[in-house]
Amino acid sequence: MRSLVFGSAMLLGLGMMSSDAQAIGCLSGGAAGALAGHMAGHGVLGALGGCVAGHAWKKHQLRQQDYQSYQNYDRGRRQYDPDYRSPYSR
Repeated sequence: MRSLVFGSAMLLGLGMMSSDAQAIGCLSGGAAGALAGHMAGHGVLGALGGCVAGHAWKKHQLRQQDYQSYQNYDRGRRQYDPDYRSPYSR
């Protein structure tokens, strides 16, 4: 019980320190990690590992959305200006 309270407090503290997207990834990953870690007897370690993994996954998803937005912008811009060179392409 004490480790559950400690883990919850740790996740809450980490969630308050980060931005919204990072907190969502950390809290959802931390909850899943805590459950898996509890089953294995390592709830706090599972919560911390889940927080890190959830943060990385959310960051990955946001980067994919940003890249898709860049592509949509470039596609629309080329319709009006065929000589447009995108700063995002290599």
